[in-house]
Amino acid sequence: MRPGQSPRRSKVCPAAACRTHAPGGPVIRAILALTLASIIAAAQPQKASAEDIVGRSIERRAVEAVIWGMPAVNYDLMYEAMVRETRGEFNQIVYWSRLPDWKNQTLTPNPDAIYLMPFFNVKDGPMVIEIPPSDSGVINGTIMDDWQVPLEDVGPAGVDKGAGGKYLILPPDYKDTAPEGYIVLPSQTYQGYALLRSILKSGSDADVAKAVAYSRRIQLYPLARAANPPETIFRDAIDIVYDATIPYDWRFFQSLDRFVQREVWLTRDKAMIDQLKSIGIEKGKPFSPDARTHADLDAAAREAHALLEGRYEGMFSVPYFDISRWAVPALPDFLQGASTGYTDPDNYPVDSRGLVFSFAFFTPKHLGQGQFYLMTVKDKTGQTFDGRSTYRLTVPANAPVTQYWSATVYDRATHALIRDLPRSSRSSQNPDLHKNADGSVDVYFGPEAPAGKDANWVPTNPARQFEVLFRLYGPEKSLFEKTWKLPDIERISGR
Repeated sequence: MRPGQSPRRSKVCPAAACRTHAPGGPVIRAILALTLASIIAAAQPQKASAEDIVGRSIERRAVEAVIWGMPAVNYDLMYEAMVRETRGEFNQIVYWSRLPDWKNQTLTPNPDAIYLMPFFNVKDGPMVIEIPPSDSGVINGTIMDDWQVPLEDVGPAGVDKGAGGKYLILPPDYKDTAPEGYIVLPSQTYQGYALLRSILKSGSDADVAKAVAYSRRIQLYPLARAANPPETIFRDAIDIVYDATIPYDWRFFQSLDRFVQREVWLTRDKAMIDQLKSIGIEKGKPFSPDARTHADLDAAAREAHALLEGRYEGMFSVPYFDISRWAVPALPDFLQGASTGYTDPDNYPVDSRGLVFSFAFFTPKHLGQGQFYLMTVKDKTGQTFDGRSTYRLTVPANAPVTQYWSATVYDRATHALIRDLPRSSRSSQNPDLHKNADGSVDVYFGPEAPAGKDANWVPTNPARQFEVLFRLYGPEKSLFEKTWKLPDIERISGR
């Protein structure tokens, strides 16, 4: 301390003040306590109202109902389109009297064959689908119940082996002895349909007309009138917008309710009875959701759609060939389960089944005998197909088919043919298709045809993404041995 300087006072606050402002003081402690309480409160689940709990339960169960009910709704939408657009009804045949264009808004249809779909109902007794012999034409297809479980394939790749035959569909629990001379198909459901294709010899107008005429030889009639069959009624859907795309909103549940009201419960599905009751679908009662349930069902359908889309992308993670991204558009557990009628007590592939029927219809009994399918959603570099760009697929020479191959473009969002386009595919049956010197064929996809390539061009919509399905009818050994391989689709110009 210097001479004359007063002693320096220590800067010590009063005891009360120290307790207030020090790190351990009450103000700081209060702030810390409030902060900690906020953190704990945020981490704790909020107590939901009974109404919220019920709403979440409805959404969860409705999501599962979409996945489980997809093949039934897929079927119902096709039948309803027949009734709505052609004034048809059960035990009649809807068909296309020319090669179908984009107005056939079913899921991934084939625009290179004449389509026929007999819709049958055996509640009043067995029905007969009579397939003509393969003399002036060929029928390729499958008879299914309304869950789209195959009862049997028909035609040269089916039971009749091309000789033609009378396929007798029996109702559930049929007790009588079926008469001789029929190919007997017991069904677990009252309703069903057949997807039949009249195969072209070529894509010429004359051969299309012949395929149509041959297809009209198919007959559908009650067994009770087999001695003198009534005339089969055909309903023509050509030039009609036949929309059976999946609606991912509460309309999905309207369709599912129609199905439940019409059909019997199968033992394998009885666990869904109470699940459906909780979302308002109950046999013998009207489906009339209130406004809150209506909104919950809309939300559930959107969530199910997102879930299916994620699984759809994953389906292509296992390519068929080692050189490209082409994949079989169905998972093995579904193919095994469907072909056996889901009889394995330890396997019921509801998820895989729901996925397939979100983008396709029809299940063959024996995949690979009459037809085989490969699909891709991305180009060689792994990019999603963009309708603004131009792509090329080189189909190698000597494609392993006894009938034909085709490459078809579909709308990536709806899995239907892209609307308002002049055509959707190119096929080995197209008379003007240009071949390369080595026998290979270049198929082009894009908003405009490359110069001089119109005959080999499939148009796309610049505003839409797309996907490509490659069909092989009458597949041969080299496809399954993979000595013939389909390369990737390559982008050659554009974004």
